[in-house]
Amino acid sequence: MVHFVGAGPGAKDLITLRGKELIEKADVIIYAGSLVNPELLDYAKEGCSIHDSSKLDIDEVLEIIKNAEKEGLTTVRLHTGDPSIYGAIREQMDLLDKDGISYDVTPGVSSFCGAAASLNLEYTLPGISQSVIITRMEGRTKVPEKESVEALAAHEATMVFFLSAGDSKRLSERLIAAGLTEDTPCAIVYKATWPDEKKVICSLKTLPEAASKEGITKTALIIVGKAVAQSGYEMSRLYAPEFTTEYRKGKNKDA
Repeated sequence: MVHFVGAGPGAKDLITLRGKELIEKADVIIYAGSLVNPELLDYAKEGCSIHDSSKLDIDEVLEIIKNAEKEGLTTVRLHTGDPSIYGAIREQMDLLDKDGISYDVTPGVSSFCGAAASLNLEYTLPGISQSVIITRMEGRTKVPEKESVEALAAHEATMVFFLSAGDSKRLSERLIAAGLTEDTPCAIVYKATWPDEKKVICSLKTLPEAASKEGITKTALIIVGKAVAQSGYEMSRLYAPEFTTEYRKGKNKDA
């Protein structure tokens, strides 16, 4: 059996209880060494075989899993954040399907949630933005044309860019060219929830300078949108005294 486990955004204690228990019981752990906090391996039992997938290709990862299966061992495939977001798990699952190897997935706290927590930020502010776009600039992995930076910017929703910190200048230029104003609020969060976390609030125009000043070129999220300012929003109707819900009767404001 193979368990794909979300390791969380970084902090050792932000893994789920289920994820921690699976690590503790695993006979084999394959973890993304370039991204996953190695302190999570402290939960592994004595004698567990541990492999850093940052040094392996997909065939080598599969070989480790197949050898474990032959011996009747349990494998944990430990991915950073939540494995459903840029985790490259579908291709691994398809290969496991071909070999008849069973697997399941344990979700994790995504780094975009960890970044919001570090900034004390609410992504979905009434009157400002009610949508969050999780995306990336194209690199070695292409992006569909309909999901280009320019196409998505037209929505003016809160945007969270993964895997794009290495070219913040081009990102800034493209978003401004797409119609976002230079003073659009931005945030950069490097290694959210890790001990060496860095967080910077800036504008779209000053984004490249802010990233350069902090030496941030990777392992960071870039958040773009008016929600970053956390101001000018409307109060939620859910908690308004006069608002009636299934669980609470509203109060008459004139009473």
